[in-house]
Amino acid sequence: MNAFSTATHPLVGAVADKAEAFDRINDTELDALMDRIGDARVVLIGEASHGTSEFYRMRQRITAALVERKGFNLIGAEADWPDAEHVDDYVRLRDGKADRPREAFARFPSWMWRNAEVHAFVSWLRAHNEKRKPAERASFHGLDLYSMYASIHEVVEHLDREDAELAEVARHRYSGLLAYEPEPQNYGLAALRDRDAGCEEEVVAMLKDLLHRRLAAPGEDRERLFDPEQNARVVADGETYYRAMYRGGRVSWNLRDGHMFETLKRLMKVRRPDAKAVVWAHNSHVGNAGATEMSLRGETNIGKLCREHFGEAAYLIGFGTHTGTVAAAHNWDEPVRIMDVRPSMKGSCERVCHEHGPKRFFLPLRAERRGRERQEALLQRAIGVIYRPETELQSHYFDTRLPEQFDEYIWFDRSEAVTPLTRENPPDLPDRHPFRFVD
Repeated sequence: MNAFSTATHPLVGAVADKAEAFDRINDTELDALMDRIGDARVVLIGEASHGTSEFYRMRQRITAALVERKGFNLIGAEADWPDAEHVDDYVRLRDGKADRPREAFARFPSWMWRNAEVHAFVSWLRAHNEKRKPAERASFHGLDLYSMYASIHEVVEHLDREDAELAEVARHRYSGLLAYEPEPQNYGLAALRDRDAGCEEEVVAMLKDLLHRRLAAPGEDRERLFDPEQNARVVADGETYYRAMYRGGRVSWNLRDGHMFETLKRLMKVRRPDAKAVVWAHNSHVGNAGATEMSLRGETNIGKLCREHFGEAAYLIGFGTHTGTVAAAHNWDEPVRIMDVRPSMKGSCERVCHEHGPKRFFLPLRAERRGRERQEALLQRAIGVIYRPETELQSHYFDTRLPEQFDEYIWFDRSEAVTPLTRENPPDLPDRHPFRFVD
């Protein structure tokens, strides 16, 4: 990793000359950004942490503008499919689909989506959709594959309602995986030690049955049947992911981002031919991996895959901050804490933005990439759901060439933590709201 003086780096001039300052998120003008996005079909909007309010609120502000002004009709998030489908039911006014209230995003890291910022957007999206016909409503979906067990239960519950015979087949096929609930990594270890312990054939057979069931259905039922099919796909890909965990980080990372990319493509095809999608995920997923040290490890991501597949019709937006606070945990499965974010390090993109730019700004980068020599890499900070400031350089920084990583970079010199929704102070929500706490 680099930690040199950035005084002569080309990014300094770009920030000084091209940064477009803004003041407040809610009333900043987005016309110039919308012009730069142009006719893109996919806009990927990142975050430099999973717990920063400004990243969430600006991402949601841009998304609302894309929905209202450019006809975007699909939002795919770095979130579990079953939980996001409860949000989708709510925002598309399908409140009666579930037979009981569901508590979306209840497991660790719940604050990543169950927070006041996302709650405000969910309310906005439902109000937006209330004014439109069902086929014209914008949808919300999870792209991730971590919900293997929740997806198993969703498949079985769906089949219990619609095909009791196939439900029993599903219970039998999934029984081997269910023996390891709720510790899927133990399944991966068992499958590594004994190939006969794996459940690959069973979960793939279940996915094929649900795929055939959807394709054989009348046209009006195909989108409804995509939900159980996708849950079965999450189980199949999740099973592969947990078997790959012990073969190295590159393999499991690529499986995960490949799953998110393929889910996005299938959603766009299922929704309708003119689907236009916004993707919400961490910078490390939506920025082009080919511009970062990830490529040296053989890693790809959804940003790189979208750039390769959609070309200039994919627009990649990243975020950064110098200091402030963040909602995160110190270790996995520990309670969320509001932590101080250390000032950005020398030799980083963040330090360039802090020293040479306004307090808040948009930085167009696509033109910086065209016709210019490749820039020397700088450090960039990435805080996930875990933050360890005592080992920040080793834990949270990687090398990147910013103009190749993103088409646009949005800067907040100081940022604040998201506001988690808690049982101790629950919001007043209707019975079917996905963020309502269920006893």
